[in-house]
Amino acid sequence: MLLNRGPCSKPRSCSAAQRDDSKIKKQDAPALCDLRLCKDGPIRNGHIGQRPPPINPERLKDFVEEDYLNGDVKTWEMKIVSRNEELLGDALSLVPQSSSRTSLSSHNKLIRFEDISAAAFKIQSGVQKTPCMYSRLSKLYGVDIYLKKEFLQYTGSVKERGVLYLLTSLPQDQQRKGVIVASDGNFSMAVAYHASVLRIPVFVIMSTSTSPARVKMCREYGAMVISFGTTAKDSQMHARRLAQENGYLYLEEEDSAVYLSGLGTMGLEMYEQVPKLDAVIFPAGGHCGLLAGSAAALKHLNPRISVIGVESESFPVLQQSLKAGHPAEDQACNNHHFYGDVSGLCFGSNSLQLTGKLVDKVVAVSEEDVLISMLRLLEYERATVDAEGAIGLAALVAGKLPELKGKRVAIAICSGNVDLHLLQQCIARALTLESRVCRFSLVISDCPADVSKLLEVLAQEEARVLDIRQERTFVTSELFTVEVTCTVETRDKIHTAQLRNALLERYPTAAWTER
Repeated sequence: MLLNRGPCSKPRSCSAAQRDDSKIKKQDAPALCDLRLCKDGPIRNGHIGQRPPPINPERLKDFVEEDYLNGDVKTWEMKIVSRNEELLGDALSLVPQSSSRTSLSSHNKLIRFEDISAAAFKIQSGVQKTPCMYSRLSKLYGVDIYLKKEFLQYTGSVKERGVLYLLTSLPQDQQRKGVIVASDGNFSMAVAYHASVLRIPVFVIMSTSTSPARVKMCREYGAMVISFGTTAKDSQMHARRLAQENGYLYLEEEDSAVYLSGLGTMGLEMYEQVPKLDAVIFPAGGHCGLLAGSAAALKHLNPRISVIGVESESFPVLQQSLKAGHPAEDQACNNHHFYGDVSGLCFGSNSLQLTGKLVDKVVAVSEEDVLISMLRLLEYERATVDAEGAIGLAALVAGKLPELKGKRVAIAICSGNVDLHLLQQCIARALTLESRVCRFSLVISDCPADVSKLLEVLAQEEARVLDIRQERTFVTSELFTVEVTCTVETRDKIHTAQLRNALLERYPTAAWTER
């Protein structure tokens, strides 16, 4: 097991821990419950006038005790933090009694439009009011497309809306104690940033397989990041244990009314920014809180607006859950690093009930459609997004919504947190899917003149050579011949077909590498 213990992993005596706790209580800054009443001045677009002080690591006593390390991290006998109904007052508790998400339904209630309006007022100065702009992609697909660029939030995700409302709803005593999360996704990034801005001690437990870039970014937001365990389940169990022992509130993304109301504020903004909307498209999948919360707002303002959810064909979690009438629990997330939250388990019956009641349609798209959608957004909008951010547009790319031709449609581009190495792979694969990058091999005589003639043919056809390689040893052809493999870039599929015909006329044995 790999472990990054941090500065506080050394065991200490109980008396030393008590002395440290007494010092900490004197040094604690007052927590903030209202963004509009900040001690250092009003918050503007997610910033405050003064950077919050760094969190004292001694607040988290005994991160990893030696006797705990010598045992098995998967200690199922340990007690999970029990539900405390007073943590959020009239709101919903965030600490589940077990890993089952269906048990939350009895403590939740369907959100009202008034709840979303209250959330919008509360978080208005803490999150960006992102633009919802007309897109040049409209001419490409015959739909008046308006893109809600939620990836422009400070942490690159719409999750900030729900997280900020969640944190500001906590009572002051809980804000002083702090919160803890165990995730490497957008939810933990949003908690790390906004809790730090509100001067709430925040701890993030990540598995050792988490991308170093995400660990670094989470620390820069102001969180105390602890690497623990090789799987997400290990880090979640450790976070619950630390929450129980230190009095922190363990936060897990779920479908409480508070969180859904915060996410639903995006629906309010879309309705305000784009008049006469015909339809709105959201990412769906297991984490359908954005779809459910925004649908509640849009359907209240105009029931004739069509609300559509889009999920992956590989993980049709929402469709299966709606069909079964309860959250699906047995989905295997084999491609989690690409799809992110879209491939997660359905996290609650509250959002599922809202979706079944208010959402008009849920469609599924393939991985190829998502890749091409990412390419379209990068080319036409200069928007670097991940699969969750691109999956809404993928429904139009795949032609799954022909009824929207000529209609005015808003699409939520809700996440832009994609690792650079993954982005490079996605764009390269999308170009090959569109036949804009192709490869062929042919055998010619081993003399400079023949290679020059091949390059002349490529120049005449206006193909851009990306790579050219010659193989002389491992070939089965005649002596004094060479196998040439070329990778070229073309404009589109028609241009690729023209190039292929021109090469076959001159080199009948040319072989094309199929994707």
